[in-house]
Amino acid sequence: MTPSARVQAAIDLLDAVIAAAKAQGASADRIAADWFRSRRFVGSKDRRAIRELVWSAIRVCGEVPESGRAAMLRVAVADPGIAALFDGSTYGPAPIRAGEVAAEGGNAPAWLSERLRQSGLGEDEQAALLGRAPLDIRANTLRITRDELRLRLPVELEVTAAPDALRLPSGTAAESWPEFQEGLFEVQDSGSQIACMALDVKPGEAVVDLCAGGGGKTLSLGAAMANTGELLACDIDRARLSRLPDRAARAGVLAQTRLLNPGKEAEMLADWAGRADAVMVDAPCSGTGTWRRNPEARWRLDPRSIERYCTMQANVLEIGAGLVRPGGRLTYVVCSLIDAEGRDRIEAFLAAHPDWSVAMPPLPAGRPHGKGWRLTPLGDGTDGFFFATIVRRVN
Repeated sequence: MTPSARVQAAIDLLDAVIAAAKAQGASADRIAADWFRSRRFVGSKDRRAIRELVWSAIRVCGEVPESGRAAMLRVAVADPGIAALFDGSTYGPAPIRAGEVAAEGGNAPAWLSERLRQSGLGEDEQAALLGRAPLDIRANTLRITRDELRLRLPVELEVTAAPDALRLPSGTAAESWPEFQEGLFEVQDSGSQIACMALDVKPGEAVVDLCAGGGGKTLSLGAAMANTGELLACDIDRARLSRLPDRAARAGVLAQTRLLNPGKEAEMLADWAGRADAVMVDAPCSGTGTWRRNPEARWRLDPRSIERYCTMQANVLEIGAGLVRPGGRLTYVVCSLIDAEGRDRIEAFLAAHPDWSVAMPPLPAGRPHGKGWRLTPLGDGTDGFFFATIVRRVN
C-alpha cells in the first residue's frame, strides 16, 4: 500500500471505531481484528502502520470525532507529513478543503476531563493516561523468582517497584515464549500487582476474590498464599470466569471458582459469610486508569454511566464486607481515578460502617489519596488505580 492508501484505510477503520463507540458496540481492538481479517491482502507492515495511525488519532481526539476523516485531520494538524498524504491519489484521501475542520483535540471529553481535574489530576496527569503502556509481567513465585526469570528470558527487561515484576517494551509477544507456557510468569500490570499486595494475604488463610474476572489477581493471590489455605474466585461473567481454570492449571495455582447469579451473590456465598480472612473486591468501574490500553473507552462514558458504576460498587462492597470475619480485611480496588468511584466510595462505606477502619500495609509505589492509595501512569509508570484496605473490628 502507498502511504496515502494507509491513511485512507485508517480513516475507514476509524469510522467503524467511532460508530461502535457511539453505539456502545465492540472495542477498537475487536473492530480492528475483524477489519484486517476481512482484508487478508493487507500485509503485516501495512497493518502495523494502519494501526499506528488509528490509535494515534484516537489518542489525540478528546471528544468523540464526527468521522474518521476528522479524526485523522486532527493528527495532520500536528504532523505535516500526514497532512501531505491527503493528496487525492488513487486509494488515498481527498485533499484537505479550505476551511475543513479537524476533530477537537484534548485528553478526554470536557465533562470527563473536569471530573478528573476535580479528582486531583492536572493536565500532565491526564495526558499521561493516554501514553503507550509497556508490558509488565509477574514472576510466578510458586515456580521461579524474579531474578531467575530475568536470566531465562530472551530480551532485556527492567524491574519495577512491584517486587515480582519485570517490564518489557509494548507489543512484546511474551505469551508466545515457552516460559509462559511453563507457567513461569503472568502478564499483569505492576499497578495491579501492587494492588494485590495491599490485601497482604498469608499462607493458610481463607481468601475470596469476589470479582475475579479472568483471574489475574486470583493467580497473584494464590502465589502469595503459597497454595495453602482456601482461595475462592467468583464472578457473574461466565465467559470471563471460564478462562480461570486453565490459567490456574498452567500456573500451578490451587483455586476454586464459583459463578454467581446477579442479585443473588450474597445468597450464593452464604457458606462464606463472616469467615474469610481476606476479600479482594476488584469492583466494576469506568476504567479511566486504563486508557493507555483502551483510549477509545473514554468516548463511551457519560455522567450516567459513572453513577451506574457507583451503584454497582456500593453493592459489591457490601457483599464483600459480609464475607469478612471479625479481624479480617478487605481490599477495594478500582482502575479508575475518578474520586466518586474510589475515594468517595470508601469514605461513604466507612461512614456507614463504624465497625470498619483503614489499615493499609506499606507499599512500594503510589501515595495516599483520601483514606486509600493512588497509583498513576505519570507518578508511578503503572495503570491508574485507587485501592484501600479496610479491617473489620473484633467485637
